[in-house]
Amino acid sequence: MAIPPPPGPERPEGPYPPHVQGPHQGPHQGPYQVQGPYPVWGQGYSPYNSPAPVNGLAIVALVLGILCFLPAVGLVLGIVALAQIKKRGERGKGLAVGGMVMSSLGVVLLVLAVATGGASGFWDGFKGGMNDSAGKGTGTVFSLRKGDCFDEPGDSPKSVTVRVDKVPCAGRHHAEVIANFAMSGAGYPGHSSLLDVADTKCRAFERAYAMDAWAVPDDVRLYHFIPTRDSWNLGRHSIICMLESGDGKGDLTGSLRKDGFTLNADQFAYLQAVDTLDEALRAAPAASYVDDDLRGYKEWAIRVSVALDDEAHLLRGHGWLPAAEKPVATLVGDVEASRKEWAKAAAAKDADTFSAHYKKGLKLIDPGRTVTARKVLGLTTTPPSSDGGGGNRGDGGSGGGLEV
Repeated sequence: MAIPPPPGPERPEGPYPPHVQGPHQGPHQGPYQVQGPYPVWGQGYSPYNSPAPVNGLAIVALVLGILCFLPAVGLVLGIVALAQIKKRGERGKGLAVGGMVMSSLGVVLLVLAVATGGASGFWDGFKGGMNDSAGKGTGTVFSLRKGDCFDEPGDSPKSVTVRVDKVPCAGRHHAEVIANFAMSGAGYPGHSSLLDVADTKCRAFERAYAMDAWAVPDDVRLYHFIPTRDSWNLGRHSIICMLESGDGKGDLTGSLRKDGFTLNADQFAYLQAVDTLDEALRAAPAASYVDDDLRGYKEWAIRVSVALDDEAHLLRGHGWLPAAEKPVATLVGDVEASRKEWAKAAAAKDADTFSAHYKKGLKLIDPGRTVTARKVLGLTTTPPSSDGGGGNRGDGGSGGGLEV
């Protein structure tokens, strides 16, 4: 009967039992002894000395900072990344700090853009560009610039016009922009104040843009867009001046622009000389009769005589092309003779004497006497039917503008 072996220590675990030869045990060597468990790597030690990982939020913060996209998010992520790096012993502190710096700059730029209207202007321009690339030419009134011609969509009532369709000026169109200027100041100046500024400045821009008033059709009127309080608060502080068809049916064809960019040297010199006189003539007193305001009329006569003297000086000082020398010289003679009559009117003691010299002076500068010089210079030879200077356009005061 077999007797079981006496109890002893448990058999050691491992691939090789104590009485089995191991891979390195020769035939005469003793049994393979298992000395104990194999050592393991201690915590925090890498067998290949690999570096600590880079914090992922630090990378994201840097990318957002470089792209200037969601700068506030990039700033917050950079702060969180720094906290995680300190706690976990990760790398990426420089990335997080760089992202925070660039995101902070992005936040500052965003605040400035909102405060000054840059953001809304960029968005309007972006939408306009997208529409233009699609061939539609549709945009907002805020995207209009000097020299643009446009139509108002038929489904957009005049009182709420915001969208416009930009079209080539060579074809039929409703209106042409003559100026786009920004108002200063942070606070909304008010409807009446904006209208006053628009009426005054748009008239001046009209004279500079359409210097030859004779070339502007009689039914064309001066118009403008002014910002509402809401638009102002969104950063849209621009006033847009335009010349538009009076009947609103888009009867304009070709650009009305007649300035230094479209006129030759002789045309520009002539129109610049006569502009001073046109402006003075438009400043006539409100009283219908000289008897009602003799003093006002005499002051006006002084202003006109000074303007005539300036016109004669400018006309004499320019070197004209040979064909224009004689007609311009004749014109200068009329201007100087008229100046003398206006000076006498300014010195008149009574209304009758004023009226006598006023009529003589006015006859000498009748628009018809300038036709010969205009023809030689290649300018329009048909005077306007209103007042010879286009001064009646836009006289509707607050009715000449629209809030947008």
